Amino acid sequence: MESKFYQANEHRAEKVHELFATIARRYDLLNDIMSAGLHRRWKRRVVELGVVGRVAPHGAASGDAAYSERVLDLCCGTGDIAMLFAARGARVTGADFTEEMLRVAAGRFRREKISRLQWVRADALRLPFPDNSFDVVSVGYGLRNLSDIELGLREILRVLRPGGKFVTLDFGKPESKVFRTLYFGYLRIVLPILGWLFCGDPDTHGYILASLQNYPAQRGIKVLMESIGYRECGFEEFCLGLMSINFGSKTAA
Repeated sequence: MESKFYQANEHRAEKVHELFATIARRYDLLNDIMSAGLHRRWKRRVVELGVVGRVAPHGAASGDAAYSERVLDLCCGTGDIAMLFAARGARVTGADFTEEMLRVAAGRFRREKISRLQWVRADALRLPFPDNSFDVVSVGYGLRNLSDIELGLREILRVLRPGGKFVTLDFGKPESKVFRTLYFGYLRIVLPILGWLFCGDPDTHGYILASLQNYPAQRGIKVLMESIGYRECGFEEFCLGLMSINFGSKTAA
């Protein structure tokens, strides 16, 4: 599957920026349509897992968790995960390198009147934060889009405080070859139609399959995190592996 927005070369970041600038205003609506609203449940689970020092049991109520004080929501998009953390009392920095997405996030922030939340334009491969700055770093549907995933993971590890948690939600790859074939068929046929209907360009959502084909997904990300130095790495799968959350922590000093 090809998309003009996916280039596995030095123009990768430029094309990703162009893509998200194009879809920013329709981003939330299309997420609801593509996932039948389930992305909101998966994002709440990201927040539950972002508790420093332990992994919350699957199914535990988010109100039972003591949320960390400083959170970086990286590749924050329109701010769903950032606002969930802020609503729990965390001091949150939402960072993205697409101005159009940040404008949508800031508009939602003003309407919902959530405090303890700031928006920053930043490159995930060159974060403008000192070492050991955050208790939690979260990413929602962003790690797959980085031009250098390993460098991005190293930057996240750098800005995490000792004992801090990293949690990332993204498309996964089912282990079942049959189910994976059906899943990729859906991404190849249905999503470009949605891109054409809502954004006027099928390549905006044909990009998802193009980027996923070269993404190591839940198992590969776990191995990569462990090789870089993350501890207590693991992942949770949803919908038979169509979506997944990877998590790990920085060694406590």
